[in-house]
Amino acid sequence: MSWQARLDAILQCGYRPFFLLSATSATALMLFWLTLLNGWITWQPPGGMVLWHVHELLFGFAGAAVAGFLLTAVPEFTATANLSRAVLLRLALLWLLARLLYLLSPLWPASFGLLPVALANLLFWLLLLWHLFPRLWQHAGRMHLSFAWVVAGLALLQLACLLASSLGGDPMAWLRAASGVLMMLIVIATRRISVNLVNGLIEEGRPGGPAPINSYLPRPPRSYLALFCIGLCSAVELLLGHHPITGWTALAAAAAMLNVLNDWHIGRALFTRWALLLYAGYWLIALGYAAMGASWLGAPLAASAGRHLLTSGAAALSILAVMAVVGRIHAGLWLDRRPWLPLCALGLVTAALLRAMAGLPGMPVSGLFSAAGLVWAGCFAVYLFAARSGLLAPRADGKSGCAAPLEHEAREGGC
Repeated sequence: MSWQARLDAILQCGYRPFFLLSATSATALMLFWLTLLNGWITWQPPGGMVLWHVHELLFGFAGAAVAGFLLTAVPEFTATANLSRAVLLRLALLWLLARLLYLLSPLWPASFGLLPVALANLLFWLLLLWHLFPRLWQHAGRMHLSFAWVVAGLALLQLACLLASSLGGDPMAWLRAASGVLMMLIVIATRRISVNLVNGLIEEGRPGGPAPINSYLPRPPRSYLALFCIGLCSAVELLLGHHPITGWTALAAAAAMLNVLNDWHIGRALFTRWALLLYAGYWLIALGYAAMGASWLGAPLAASAGRHLLTSGAAALSILAVMAVVGRIHAGLWLDRRPWLPLCALGLVTAALLRAMAGLPGMPVSGLFSAAGLVWAGCFAVYLFAARSGLLAPRADGKSGCAAPLEHEAREGGC
């Protein structure tokens, strides 16, 4: 296949370039981080390598996944046309430019700080909102407008982080707040996907169809309460930092997420690999906030243990689930029944738990860091190999863009 044909295939739908970039960066960024952590190479960007690590996994890896989901979901949710190849290419190049500038930041004058990185990232988010906000605003009832507000919040927090690094503030405080906003986005984004997964609508070839009787149905008050508590915890932490009041708000967020899980307890329908992926992600959010709350209230546990249950655990698992579902359905394929998916999900949970264990007293921190990082990076490398047909190859069903496969194709099985 020629490079032009390959590029056309990658730009056929919004998820393709960004899920490819997200999974590739997950593997590459983590392996690079481990080489830095073990002292195998020396590289010191403005603000330090820990700031780079956290920033790039939040806004590089997770940011690309968020963009891929929204560029696919918003046209579907608002019944509007897919974005053009030219727009997708510009967005992908801006994302790549932002990553490259951060890597090159040790080479320019120290007075520049991370301002070039901030500018490239800001342009990326502004271009994304420029193409998505009008569709969300004009859609009847503006029922999906929360996506735009959350993306705008992420963009502002990222800008504040990079400016704080350049102007002598505390950039990590803004990144910690951004991790909370990312948890809110996960709750918002996975609600609609969960209905189709738990109720078996995708497997039956009826994505978006009416839910069966006595099936899973998210209760808005529960998710609204969880969103409020997560947002409150993020705001209080930004203002007070490590403080008992922050601890109580974190415990409230954990309790609210456990309350959301009550929507899922509908019997055997929960026990499929796709439903359990998102269900486990919600559990990790609850456990992450519980661990952070315990730490802030005096337990012998580093708050970073809970934070990694949120980021390397809940966020990574939710992103894998969304990529595995959206990246199949919108490539004209039905759900992947091969064993790699539950094994990778188990790997991500294991990696998050290993990293969280490093926050306990007396644990072999270096070994746990390396083991968690290798397992985590390996899971996304496996995804890249297993999902390559849906990311790199032209559609084989004669359709174009992001269209779902025909209903009768769902009952024919397939890998």
